[in-house]
Amino acid sequence: MDTPIIDFVKNYNEVGTARFHMPGHKGVSFLGLENIDITEIKGADDLSCPEGIIKKSEENASELFNTKCTVYSTGGSTQSINAMLYLAFLNRDKNKKPFVLAGRNAHKSFIFAAAKIGFGVEWLYPEESKSLCSALITADILENKLNELKEKPFAVYITSPDYLGGVTDVKSLSEVCKKHNIPLLVDNAHGAYSAFLAEPFHPILNGADMCCDSAHKTLPALTGCGYLHIEKNDRFSFSQNIHSAMAIFGTSSPSYLLLQSLDLCNKYISENIKNDLSVCSEKVDEINALLNSGLIKNISKEPIKITLDFSSVQKNDFSVAGHFRKYNIEFEYADDDYVVFMATAQNSQEDFMRLKEAIKSLPDFIKKEEQSKFQFVRGNQRLSIRDAIFSESQEIPVEQAEGKICGTPTVSCPPAIPIVVSGEEITRKHIELLKRYGKEKIRVVRRMHNAEGRVQNSILN
Repeated sequence: MDTPIIDFVKNYNEVGTARFHMPGHKGVSFLGLENIDITEIKGADDLSCPEGIIKKSEENASELFNTKCTVYSTGGSTQSINAMLYLAFLNRDKNKKPFVLAGRNAHKSFIFAAAKIGFGVEWLYPEESKSLCSALITADILENKLNELKEKPFAVYITSPDYLGGVTDVKSLSEVCKKHNIPLLVDNAHGAYSAFLAEPFHPILNGADMCCDSAHKTLPALTGCGYLHIEKNDRFSFSQNIHSAMAIFGTSSPSYLLLQSLDLCNKYISENIKNDLSVCSEKVDEINALLNSGLIKNISKEPIKITLDFSSVQKNDFSVAGHFRKYNIEFEYADDDYVVFMATAQNSQEDFMRLKEAIKSLPDFIKKEEQSKFQFVRGNQRLSIRDAIFSESQEIPVEQAEGKICGTPTVSCPPAIPIVVSGEEITRKHIELLKRYGKEKIRVVRRMHNAEGRVQNSILN
């Protein structure tokens, strides 16, 4: 597959043009990449309205992912999440109050999108969950919720795969959404690679109307590289406004380093990825075989993610995170119950050998008599997400927050999933969950302002 962006930049660099344009480094080496870092000069195209090399490269990506339209993000999945929610928002019934029906394990970027675009949220809760990171929504849950609602949302939004490697049955959710004529949007940030497996489970291949991918999470791309995909049939005509939507939420100076990375990723996908993913899956299977005889299992449903479950064993003073760091292994995410290793085809044999040694040296754990349970706290929405985020707030100790209104969400990244959502009243159960996840402070609403910026209410609670 050709690489039009890389070819253009390489030629521009070799010609030795006098650079009287941005960036300010003028191609002089500081980090070592400056000579191939350019801006929208003649021939370099424009990401917000591509007609040349970027358009060709995006068409290559669309062919690889089998979509109606695939566009590049240089702001990771966050930019794509904002854009796809905006596109669905444009398609809303203008006579009804806009809201999205969303799985409760949504990333904080979804919360911020609700504030920026100005829509409400109704939450979908799983029948049971192991963690804040996981909320697998079934077709029955979705159907029942849609039937309960007096009005219909302008979109259904889910996260799959989730941080623990849980994979939602997107196909069955898509069937429900099609029945109700509602677009299905999927945060597939962790699953870009899934389109190229022997048994692919990429949302866009299973009926999602739009989804975002973070190329940098599971493909060999630089941090910040992402995609926004629109399904082949494009039944809501989202592709007509996709570039303008991305431009609204992205920088006007997109990184050409990231665009080159995405361009080269196309070539890698077309030539190498299927075989490389097969090899990576085999290495993960070896890890699973190693775990078969013990209490600790890999609960991930993704073939190249390893999520070790320590929730049912007595750990006493044993530090899960500390144990793996002793072997010079850094993981994607860890809490008291789970540790997540995101493998890709670029992990070396030595990486996997080191992980095997760390697993072999785990102590012989004793099973807990009673397993600690996780439950999402269903909050009372006192203010809209938008009003809460655009109000004055102050940071206070979590223990003093009961009865107050959450301002900007207090979360760490990863997993960046809010324990209490902006605008919700903070309860004792929220506080217990915040402490469980190591949060000692939280931002609460201090003053609320109306649309004109005047103080509408003084100190709340």
